[in-house]
Amino acid sequence: MPRYDYRCRSCGDTFEVSRPMAESAAPAVCPEGHEDTVKLLSTVAVGGMAKGGPAPSPSGGGCCGGGCCG
Repeated sequence: MPRYDYRCRSCGDTFEVSRPMAESAAPAVCPEGHEDTVKLLSTVAVGGMAKGGPAPSPSGGGCCGGGCCG
């Protein structure tokens, strides 16, 4: 289940709520009971390269990864 970060405008506490994606826009109450909260923008780290970027370097080690297969 996805987790969403929120910040309470009343006390400044930052907290996390696990809920289904369908409920991601629903209001959240902070652990102190305040209702004036805002959902924070989360950043996600994604591996990979931009199109046209440099080719990945071989990782070596295992067969076929290190060039031992033929």
